[in-house]
Amino acid sequence: MASHIVGYPRMGPKRELKFALESFWDKKSSAEDLQKVAADLRSDIWKQMSSAGIKYIPSNTFAYYDQVLDTTAMLGAVPARYNWNGGEIGFDTYFSMARGNATVPAMEMTKWFDTNYHYIVPELGPEVKFSYASHKAVTEYKEAKALGIDTVPILVGPVSYLLLSKPAKGVDKTFNLLSLLDSILPIYKEVVSELKAAGASWIQFDEPTLVKDLEAHQLEAFTKAYSQLESSLSGLNVLFETYFADVPADAFKTLTSLKGVTAFGFDLVRGEKTLELIKSSFPSGKYLFAGVVDGRNIWANDLASSLTTLESLEKIVGKDKLVVSTSCSLLHTAVDLVNETKLDDEMKSWLAFAAQKIVEVNALAKALCGSKDEAFFSANASAQASRKSSPRVTNEAVQKAASALKGSDHRRATNVSSRLDAQQKKLNLPILPTTTIGSFPQTVELRRVRREFKAKKISEDDYVSSMKEEISKVVKLQEELDIDVLVHGEPERNDMVEYFGEQLSGFAFTANGWVQSYGSRCVKPPIIYGDVSRPKPMTVFWSSMAQSMTKRPMKGMLTGPVTILNWSFVRNDQPRFETCYQIALSIKDEVEDLEKAGITVIQIDEAALREGLPLRKSEHAFYLDWAVHSFRITNVGVQDTTQIHTHMCYSNFNDIIHSIIDMDADVITIENSRSDEKLLSVFREGVKYGAGIGPGVYDIHSPRIPSTEEIADRINKMLAVLETNILWVNPDCGLKTRKYAEVNPALKAMVDAAKSLRTKLASAK
Repeated sequence: MASHIVGYPRMGPKRELKFALESFWDKKSSAEDLQKVAADLRSDIWKQMSSAGIKYIPSNTFAYYDQVLDTTAMLGAVPARYNWNGGEIGFDTYFSMARGNATVPAMEMTKWFDTNYHYIVPELGPEVKFSYASHKAVTEYKEAKALGIDTVPILVGPVSYLLLSKPAKGVDKTFNLLSLLDSILPIYKEVVSELKAAGASWIQFDEPTLVKDLEAHQLEAFTKAYSQLESSLSGLNVLFETYFADVPADAFKTLTSLKGVTAFGFDLVRGEKTLELIKSSFPSGKYLFAGVVDGRNIWANDLASSLTTLESLEKIVGKDKLVVSTSCSLLHTAVDLVNETKLDDEMKSWLAFAAQKIVEVNALAKALCGSKDEAFFSANASAQASRKSSPRVTNEAVQKAASALKGSDHRRATNVSSRLDAQQKKLNLPILPTTTIGSFPQTVELRRVRREFKAKKISEDDYVSSMKEEISKVVKLQEELDIDVLVHGEPERNDMVEYFGEQLSGFAFTANGWVQSYGSRCVKPPIIYGDVSRPKPMTVFWSSMAQSMTKRPMKGMLTGPVTILNWSFVRNDQPRFETCYQIALSIKDEVEDLEKAGITVIQIDEAALREGLPLRKSEHAFYLDWAVHSFRITNVGVQDTTQIHTHMCYSNFNDIIHSIIDMDADVITIENSRSDEKLLSVFREGVKYGAGIGPGVYDIHSPRIPSTEEIADRINKMLAVLETNILWVNPDCGLKTRKYAEVNPALKAMVDAAKSLRTKLASAK
């Protein structure tokens, strides 16, 4: 029985790639240095899988930034503004597309399906001249082969690539991206030809868009694409991989009828209904790559249950045609449990990171062949039982409080218009008030202090003194820039979710459980293993300290319950909404304590609300109902004069705008500039928004510094569709990833633009 891994984390067990990338970007190391780190990481990953007994080992899953951007490079689909003149795409062009440069902005970045991973959105149109401009897939295959390891090269499939793209600026928004299929397939054929010549016997096409609700013409594009590729693929075994959800019945019929395809891979963790389709209509003679080991969570697999599933599938497809696999790429989980020093033995026994999932996959494959490791299965069964019965998982008081939420929709008593009037009387803000999203640059010194405090190398008094000094610096800077509503800069927080999770019960934390979010940005998701409650206030001390330093409004900064949920590894033994309601009650306690402490503006970030939206439309309403309800729970008890903000970023929000309105926040700040002001289109189409709103005026994920004129132009576009009295001026997102040399001039330009437009608006009256 064979085993397969869909993909693997890139950053390395100690984030080696992150540090190599940042060193290269800061011009502290060479391209050769970066390439050496990357090659070593790839070699280690391939050898690890080979030694674990994995038969189908992936290659070309490694990316310096993102696998979709890699495909854009492969196809030579470089937007004209980057002045690429052909030839093999190098780091300068590649990273300019991802991050922008001093003269041009980056390409749009958005969430990869319903994960916290981001991809760079291709910008396409009828004028794009595609060419084979990156040979990375072939190079990496040869690299592994030189190590004596035969891999399965993975390509983002041609149809999913086009469906994940957008019309370039200046191209009609109704442009049919699938019309470009005939233009890109010749390049795919070239890549396939080179892989065959290099000795590849298998190739994997990732076509995850097939789990979404597709129209008939979109499904027909898959049939067309793989029919045209059939002759090129002759002589190769072709694996067609989907993941993240059930495959709809019509899509299942389409994909299992594709020509030239040898094997089909399915996510059988999040796609349980797909099992029924497999049992009723899986094509005979084809391989089934059964994704029974969860690639998106860190819980140990229930091996006995998975083995039962696999045995039932074996009867359908045959022993020689069943391959045990992960549900999706392991990119979305942490690297190796061996590196964990903060977790106790019981907790560790409940978990499996990427390295452990490889072992689980192979153990299941061996068990199906009659070589079951009884000791391994027995230890797994004991761990499953331990988790179900552990007293640390259950808190009856929390469950009772969450259950009592039923029967109320938790809306504030006064409508938003009346609340905004009451808040303006208290805050006395100018039109086009300026603010930032929360965090300020996390300097090397700041990180050192936090690290030393956690390691108990400095006292709490010294730590508080350092944080107070940093907060004072940030407050003074904002006052000098004349920003209207201030933030304390969050110097005490390494990560917005981790910070709160560390102070809530029911959460566990890793030492090295890093997961890539985008580029070099890594996050360390907390593990929600039990019922959630707030033992004591979490932010009141810092917010009160910051407010005492200024007469201007100081925002209390919180992470919302849906974002904490979606950016954590969540327990899988109860529905997600039940866990979310528990978190909401904890945040509600914190909101009310901040209000009692005199904080009059409180931001409850829900950056990940859209991210958690199910991929199938039939499941949207239920998710949005409990997600929006969870947000309202957090602030239902505050006074009308307390202004509640929320923030969202890097997703497509237009299709859930009515749910965003239903959140009933007083002010929402939302990413806008990097996505070519896509958000504004919803207001041009007639959606009325009566609360305060701050579409971002510049992209903080690029080092590029915008001009005052550029920001003023963006604000004018907003004023064309939004009322002056509700518009706020702010960056796209928090500033923690930037340097002060970038932040200071960018914020000055932002404030200057707002002031200039205030003057013009006043003179126009």
